[in-house]
Amino acid sequence: MARWRPDPSFYASPRAAMEAPPESACYVALLDPEGRRPDEIAVVDLEPSSSTYGEVVGRTPMPGPGDELHHFGWNACSSALCPYAPHPHVERRYLLVPGLRSSHLHVLDTKPDPYSPTVVDTIDAGAIAARSGYSRPHTIHCGPDAIYVSALGAPDGGGPGGIFLLDHDSFEVLGRWEVERGPQFLAYDFWWHLGFDTLVTSEWGTPDMVEGGVVPDLLLGNRYGHAMHVWDLRRRRHVQRLDLGPEHQMVLELRPAHDPTRAYGFVGVVVDTTDLSGSVWLWHRDDGGAYRATEVITVPAEPAEPEQLPELLKPFGAVPPLITDITLSLDDRYLYVSCWGTGELRRYDVSDPWEPRAAGSVRLGGIAARTPHPDGAPLGGGPQMVEVSRDGRRVYVTNSLYLSWDAQFYPEGIRGWLVKLDADDDGLRIDPDLRTDFGDLRSHQVRLFGGDSSSDSYCFP
Repeated sequence: MARWRPDPSFYASPRAAMEAPPESACYVALLDPEGRRPDEIAVVDLEPSSSTYGEVVGRTPMPGPGDELHHFGWNACSSALCPYAPHPHVERRYLLVPGLRSSHLHVLDTKPDPYSPTVVDTIDAGAIAARSGYSRPHTIHCGPDAIYVSALGAPDGGGPGGIFLLDHDSFEVLGRWEVERGPQFLAYDFWWHLGFDTLVTSEWGTPDMVEGGVVPDLLLGNRYGHAMHVWDLRRRRHVQRLDLGPEHQMVLELRPAHDPTRAYGFVGVVVDTTDLSGSVWLWHRDDGGAYRATEVITVPAEPAEPEQLPELLKPFGAVPPLITDITLSLDDRYLYVSCWGTGELRRYDVSDPWEPRAAGSVRLGGIAARTPHPDGAPLGGGPQMVEVSRDGRRVYVTNSLYLSWDAQFYPEGIRGWLVKLDADDDGLRIDPDLRTDFGDLRSHQVRLFGGDSSSDSYCFP
């Protein structure tokens, strides 16, 4: 008798995911800074024994130019194994790839050949706007009940931003997720604690505030996002606003504990306008069920000579770390912090999340440091998007943030690259044999074959 079986790349717990075979390749979003040719999803060989290790072995161009690919994700993942998931038959097959500039959302089929995915559908900006009222799709998360997509704002470039849902099977836009949004207006990332029926969102800015680059008056006026929001996941209602303070500008990447029995997580803050430092905050649930946020990591700015700095930073005589991404290993032990400005990737042992301990660091590029790769190659940009393998032993970083922001902080231009690091209890080491040069295309999000440390959520510890 035929039976439906779950996708073998779904895991009931993070522990089970860590025991899975290592990734053999990854998908990387590549974008054309000139907007003249279509952006691409590249496939990079990550099998060390392969003759093409570290090389691009597949490319899938989007239907047209001007998308500015950003944070893409899977149609389904390990959350499909939650007891209440209505879609146990789905498989990790499709990549949902949003264009942050075009507002189109492309659907790529990775089956039957994962090294040569094909574009099988495009959900255009008009359909998204008509059904949800949103524009500029940003982040994809595969939930147990639907595909969740964050959006930066409204079609006219203003706000509010928020979340909309796609059907798991048809990819139809179901509509806006929020029933009662309360004071939430700015949007960026989102994640959840499935075991506590809680969703958390962060803040950046509306499209008008970010698409042309950092607006100095908005930044120094503390008008970018500086809060988190807590929601009732099932009832889709705003519960609580956590204000980190107006000086803590651009509250971006959210990384909850992978253990679903623990209601805490980390969020990165790009810059403190009082001293140009960056920070990481711990959000946590108190005994009464309310959430709190506590600053647990501070990364200072680094002094620099004016001639080393772009025009935006010359008056300050320093390079801010610019914390633009963070990632938590599946065992909830190590937190990786990308300091895109200074060119440093930091690792912290967060076994005690209230007392992070430095546990390794590497330098790659940077505004002033310009640290080359161990093979001698110059590296423009700095560690930006960071992804960790399921077993926690390999770390992958790319170097482009957002085209208009790249131009402000790295005006000399950026050649896209992917660098791999090896990680263990002794620290971090750059793999001298894997540096992928994408030429004049910029590299952003990385997704590993079969899932990684920031793509899946789990209902069992």
